Amino acid sequence: MGVVIAADPAVATAIDGSLARVRERAEGLGDGFVALAAAIGRAAHGGKRFRPALVTAAFTAFDGHESQRPSVLSVAAAFELLHTAFVVHDDVIDHDIERRGVPNIGGEFRARGIEAGADAAGAAVLGDAAGILAGDLLLHEAFRLVAMAPTDAATKDRLLGLLDDAIVVSAAGELADVENAVSASSPTRDATLSTAFRKTAVYSFRAPLQAGALLAGADAPALRVLGDLGGRLGLAFQLVDDLIGAFGSTAQTGRDSGPDLREAKRTPLIALAHESGAAPSVDAALALAATGPVAVREAQLILAGSGARARLAGLIAETLDGVRAGSRDQTLPSPAGDLLRGLADEIDRRIP
Repeated sequence: MGVVIAADPAVATAIDGSLARVRERAEGLGDGFVALAAAIGRAAHGGKRFRPALVTAAFTAFDGHESQRPSVLSVAAAFELLHTAFVVHDDVIDHDIERRGVPNIGGEFRARGIEAGADAAGAAVLGDAAGILAGDLLLHEAFRLVAMAPTDAATKDRLLGLLDDAIVVSAAGELADVENAVSASSPTRDATLSTAFRKTAVYSFRAPLQAGALLAGADAPALRVLGDLGGRLGLAFQLVDDLIGAFGSTAQTGRDSGPDLREAKRTPLIALAHESGAAPSVDAALALAATGPVAVREAQLILAGSGARARLAGLIAETLDGVRAGSRDQTLPSPAGDLLRGLADEIDRRIP
């Protein structure tokens, strides 16, 4: 996303200040809680931070007044901590103990449990508890940042509404994703697309863009259009992630090629392959994909041969073209339209 939007160093300062507050609050509450606060700081460190960048970019595109800048920074930091909370909870749900090749919060606390003499089961309980509590603290901190933003009461109430919607819809999407994964029957294309939208689009694109525009004084019609187009951008972003998870390079995934195939995730890509009539061969290939790179490559060939890869790429292109067309809506200022088209182009360039 760096070609279109850039992270504001002042946002990083706001994030660091919030994480420092978590560490300060942990003092005197036990060594374990101090260690958890430090682990939260590591979990929130780095990353692209494009969600807070969307907040500041939208604020600028709608010509926000400098007097609102402190609120923008606080709200932008809140969306980054919200993202970190979801990542931490996702790791617990997925039973992952590493992220980017190093132990995550759950992994750190499993090791802490082993060092304290716990058996493997006890260490796993501690790791999961730490991950859940860390995510809870990050969610609390995200809400606190918005609630404490130095803006008027009416604007703050609307910002809290955006954050509330982002959390509720994302939770619904995450639950649906798990239900799809454990169900005996394969989910339909519409079900997987709905799940993809709810998991990502609202909290990653729609809400940050609307929050920045709201702080800049955007009117209701502009916010509605921005919300619709932001949601479409978020869906396209997640669908590209699904393609990357199946066909992306190691550089794109941060892991070996085809992680979603090895985990047999039921994404829109798989639903499209099932629609093509290739369900038996696709399911057989996915059942073997976890055995190694040769099996992953075979699954990739079968998915591409079914036409699912091309159909998903076509759906992404259609969605992004809709954003480009909608970005010229007269309710949006010209810089906002430019921002939306630039984001669409950036998402397009991520397609593997």
